[in-house]
Amino acid sequence: MTLISKKVVAVCSSKAKGERKTNIGQGELQHGFGLRGDAHGGDWHRQVSLLAIESIDKMRAAGLDVGPGDFAENITTQGVDLYHLPVGTRLKIGANALLEITQIGKECHDRCAIYYQAGDCVMPREGVFAIVLHGGPVKVGDELELLPIAGSGEDA
Repeated sequence: MTLISKKVVAVCSSKAKGERKTNIGQGELQHGFGLRGDAHGGDWHRQVSLLAIESIDKMRAAGLDVGPGDFAENITTQGVDLYHLPVGTRLKIGANALLEITQIGKECHDRCAIYYQAGDCVMPREGVFAIVLHGGPVKVGDELELLPIAGSGEDA
């Protein structure tokens, strides 16, 4: 049996909202903002978006030619069942960056191109959003570590 490591498989950014993001390979997570240079960064509860490659693979299985960034996520992960994590879960990325999950899924007010192509989109159900508690570099290959919810005393 092969263990799948918990890691970053893409770091994606876009200059404007409402467009697919491009895998830039590495970036800087800024405390209280999000991914430096990304259009979705700011002082709000959805500074960083994350989506698992396993979720993207579901859309590939439906016949779509999609990959990291196509769902406008900042960080594509592997080996973490993101959308089952409770709000408040903390996620350490690499040596320094620390995120806290603030929202699971989102309401899509307008159907995206992915929805029209496949009749479905995983981001509203399986994408997660986070704030940056501690900034730091993030790059493809960085290990991910799930941390207990603050004050819970539990292991994640």
